Formats: sequence, structure tokens, C-alpha cells
Amino acid sequence: MNLRNIAIIAHVDHGKTTLIDVLLKQSGAFRDNQRTEERMMDSNDIERERGITILAKVTSLVWKDTRINIVDTPGHADFGGEVERILHMVDGVILLVDAAEGPMPQTKFVLGKALKLGLKPIVAINKIDKPEQRAEEVLDEVFDLFAALDANEDQLDFPVLYGSAKQEWMALDPDGPRDSMDPLFDMVLDKVSPPEAQPGDFRILATTIEADPFLGRILTGRIVSGTALPNMPIKALARDGSLVENGRISKILAFRGLERQPIEKGEAGDIVAIAGLTKATVADTLCAPSVNEPLQAQPIDPPTLSMTFRVNDSPLAGTEGSKVQSRVIRDRLKKEAEGNVALKVEDTDEPDAFVVSGRGELLLAILIENMRREGFELGVGRPRVVYQYDEANNRLEPIEEVIIDVDEEHSGVVVQKLQERKADLLEMKPSGGGRTRLVFHAPTRGLIGYQSELLSDTRGTAIFNRLFHGYEPYKGPIQGRHTGVLLSNGTGEAVAYALFNLEDRGPMMIDPGTKVYPGMIIGEHTRGNDLEVNVLKGKQLTNVRAAGKDDAVKLTTPKKLTLEAALSYIADDELVEVTPESIRLRKAILDPHERKRAERAANKESA
Repeated sequence: MNLRNIAIIAHVDHGKTTLIDVLLKQSGAFRDNQRTEERMMDSNDIERERGITILAKVTSLVWKDTRINIVDTPGHADFGGEVERILHMVDGVILLVDAAEGPMPQTKFVLGKALKLGLKPIVAINKIDKPEQRAEEVLDEVFDLFAALDANEDQLDFPVLYGSAKQEWMALDPDGPRDSMDPLFDMVLDKVSPPEAQPGDFRILATTIEADPFLGRILTGRIVSGTALPNMPIKALARDGSLVENGRISKILAFRGLERQPIEKGEAGDIVAIAGLTKATVADTLCAPSVNEPLQAQPIDPPTLSMTFRVNDSPLAGTEGSKVQSRVIRDRLKKEAEGNVALKVEDTDEPDAFVVSGRGELLLAILIENMRREGFELGVGRPRVVYQYDEANNRLEPIEEVIIDVDEEHSGVVVQKLQERKADLLEMKPSGGGRTRLVFHAPTRGLIGYQSELLSDTRGTAIFNRLFHGYEPYKGPIQGRHTGVLLSNGTGEAVAYALFNLEDRGPMMIDPGTKVYPGMIIGEHTRGNDLEVNVLKGKQLTNVRAAGKDDAVKLTTPKKLTLEAALSYIADDELVEVTPESIRLRKAILDPHERKRAERAANKESA
């Protein structure tokens, strides 16, 4: 059977996963009466909740006697490690672009990677049914983007399709026949070249890893040369050519629709999953015993943010989660770093703290969320950027390209806030519909915690996109949070009466009845200093009654922070306590005397 391997790349929310749904339906992968869901490829809970793809996944379908393997890729740059690895497995890409938004930062990121590998894209302009669509202008913008990314003549001569994945059609013309996806299928068969098998014995580069309770470690990749058979002896080679382990193939699995099925033989060019090895991991080469040269793996961009994960040592530790020991946390982080090449885990001088570095806040927040659901308890410190040094030992910091689409009346406040955070404004242009597009180069340090501030400044109308740009010289100090916090000074449950009396001190973050302990953050102080308050003080009861005295206490709704908001809110001397049931904010040093001592020592050093 003929083969084609393609990946679908695009900016977040431009319709990649929806397009795959339609392709599967129209190729006859399902029975007529079979129940199907929306966004079938987003299989885990967090992906469904957030409506974004996090892990790259493979599916396959048959069209006119040709098997097409399709890889769905994440749109967020934080998961760029996934995209970089995946592009090795395919021979062509479909670049999806929103007909109203046009090419966005992630479009640029993933397209740059694909062009570098010499892949020829097919451009599909999606969401043409939107009333604000501007397909012709978007096509010109895509062409300019190709030219800016140094595409060669062959790549610049890209085919174009127009359509709407939601309405289930693609055509060669914006007004074209709106009946099916056939033009897209035919274009893939016509324009994407079949995979070329290299001579020699069996070799495959592992690009993704997962664990199965029955089969053990499953490594997915594309067979470069030779054939794979069950029970065949193989060995795994590391990047440097050293032997990782010898083993046998226990099962070869191939993707058929959404299911994986065991097959009897894996041919060169096919994307398969291999079970049977115990140590091999991502970027290793699995090959026949006679092969001694490993395949070259794509280098991954370096991490830009790091967080300290520590054992939860608060007074409420161990009351909600089951996995609280440092050994268990270390094993879980090491296992995660194995499968996700964009993560780096390092031990620190302290026995129960680990530094985890990754590509962005979202990547680390998703990891914390997954661990929390598995029953872990953690104390997580503020995200810090990963610095680098040049030859002259000057400090360099990561800079990101930030693109913000905002209503015109709010553009002034956005520019002002970002310039306070040491960002440089590059361009400002109207993006249609009374909106302005602002492009900045901003240090990653300044963007930590900015997203929530941006949404409140623009009444939730801004669209915020960021992309790693490169390392540049250090920009100098950036002012952090302007306000102090309110701290609890006792252990117990918060009382409504006490919270009501503290409302003029600042907005609260907890409800009445919440368990508190000394050093836990219960609200935001309206001034710049921290204040210890008593939230346990109940009302003194007497048997004297007066009219209007005992009216029910009406509290303002507390400001509840999500995990990402909490991580970006905390200062350097604070932690987020994450348990399966709650997210609490606290000071790193709970004892008030110890805290003052540490503060004085820090001030002495800085003076």
C-alpha cells in the first residue's frame, strides 16, 4: 500500500484538531452509526478542559488505496519540544491559518522549523465562514512570512486551499464547491512525496514515549530503513553511539484510525510504536544488532524558565494528598523529564527541593496540575528565568516576541505597562474591526504575571501571544508586585465576622471556614508592606439584644486564584502550596521572627 506522512501545524486555536476529526469522518474511518466526539484527538482530561492540544498524537486513514499517517501537533510554543521532534517523522505539512487572524507568532515558530527541515507546506486557509474573514490579505501575509523565513523557490510555490473545517469542506477557491474534503486529500496525494526508504538494516528514531500497564514502555517513531518483525532482536543506541540496552521487539503497533493495532511487519517509511525495551528513551536509535551508527536527533531549544519544587512542609501537609515524600516526587519528575525532552530536572543542595526548567509557564503549570491530580503535595516557588553568559561573562537573559491584539482605547495602557517592564515597542498597526496589533520584544522576567494584569487592564478583550526570540544582554532590575499581602497569625478556621472587619485592609483570597495557619496568605494588602491579621476572632456574644445589631454579615466575593495566576502572583519569598484539593499561598518562612531575621539579612546584603 502507498504511504504518506503529514503533520498539521498552526497557531493555537486555528482548528487543527477539528480538521482531523472531519478528515477521519470523511475517509470512512467510522461506521455510519458510530458515536463520535468533538476533538477526538485530545484524549486526556486537561486537554479537554482547556480546549488545547498538549501532546502530539498520530492517527491514520486510508484514501484511494493510500494510507495517510497524520500527526496532530500542539499550537503553544511552550510545547514546542513536541513539534520539533515530530516534524522528523513526516514528509509534508499542512499549514492551517485562520482567515480572520492571519499568521500569528506560533505559525511563524512551527513554519520556521518545517522549512528548515526542507518540508514543502500546503497552506489551508480555515474558518472562511467567519463574517470578518479576509482570505486574500491573509494569503499575502502568509507569502511574506515564507519570504521572511528564507523559504526556497520550491517552498514559495506553495498550493493553497480555502475552507471551513467546522462546515466540513475545502476547495481550491474561496467560493468553490462546499461539499467535502476531497480537494485536500487529493492535494496530499499529489504534492506530498511518499517516504523514501534508506538502504541497510532496521533503524528507527524514537520521538515519543509512553508507558502502558500491560506492554511497558512504548516508543513511537518512523522506520528509516529495513523492516521490523515481532520477536526480532534489537538494540538501543544513545545519541553518542554508546549502547543503552539489548532487547527484543515484543509487539509492533500501528495506528489505524484512533486505535492502535498490532501488526505482523513494520515497513520502512511507516510510523509505528514498538514495545519490548526497558531503558531506551526519546532521541535514542532502535536498530538491528549489526548497526553501529545512531540516527541524528534534532537539537531542542534550551529551557528559559525554572521553578523550585519542594516537599510540602506546611502545618496542613499530608492531610489531603497521599504522595508527599521527596523520593516519590523525585521519581515522578525524573519520569516526566524522560518523556518530555523540553524539561530538565536538577537536584539542589537541599535534599527535598528540585529545580525544574522548561520552555514556559504553561508547560510547568500543566506538569503541576497533572501531579496534583495524581495525589501529590508540593510547595512551588516563583518562576525564575534561566540566564546564560557570553564569552566576556556578561549576563544574557531570554527575550520574547510579544504580539497583543487589543481594542484601540486600551492600547495606551498596554504600551505603558510593558515599557515599565523593559519591553521595546517594535510596531503598532490596525488589525481591523477597531483593534490594534502591538508587537514588542520583552524580557521573559517582565512577562511573568503580566497576563492576568493585561486582562484586567483591557476588560478581558486582549489576545496575548508570545514566542521565544533569543538571548540578549541583561536589561536591569524590573519592579515586582506593588502591594503587600495579609497574613494569618494563628491556626484554625477563618471566621466570617473577622473577614468582614478586615475588608478595608484589602481584598480577601479565602472564604469563611477555610483552614488557615501562621504565615499563610489570606488576602492582598492595599499598601506596600505585609500585615499579620487575626482571621479567627469571633463575635463576642451577650444576651443584650438591640434592633439591627444582628444583621447577617455580607462579605465581598473573595479573589480566588487559579494555579497559573497563583504562580505568577507570588513574590520571591513566597510559595504556592499545591494539594489535590486546594491551592494555598504562603510565605516560604512561616515563623514571623525568622522571617524578619531573613529580611534584615537580605537588606544588609543588598546595601
